[in-house]
Amino acid sequence: MDDFNFSTDVQVRFAETDAQGIAHHAAFVVFLEVARVAWLDEYAGGYQSIRDRGIEALTTEVSLRYHRAARFHDRLTVWVRCAEIRGARFRYEYRIERAGELIADGHTGHATVDAATRRPIRVPDWFAAALATSV
Repeated sequence: MDDFNFSTDVQVRFAETDAQGIAHHAAFVVFLEVARVAWLDEYAGGYQSIRDRGIEALTTEVSLRYHRAARFHDRLTVWVRCAEIRGARFRYEYRIERAGELIADGHTGHATVDAATRRPIRVPDWFAAALATSV
């Protein structure tokens, strides 16, 4: 996938479908989270290591465009990249494909906050460096 260096696979579970066996739109938000957590494992030592340093990364925005239906038992590839870091905020972009066919794309916005106070804090240099390694 051009410009994306990391992906993970998910399989549409029965519980994520409607009566016609089509993946519910809300399931895609879970697919994004699965990919984002796998990405953090690969590039930033895992989400738990961020939390262990007293930082939370809150989701502030989700945007998705649906291009095709996904169905029960489809194996989807979720491509993810960190596209922007600014102050306390950062943004991921995603492409969800089935055998190379675009199913959905979108982005999520996040903010780093102090875990104890929930006050925004600048993305720490070590975290920004980890995010930059994936580009």
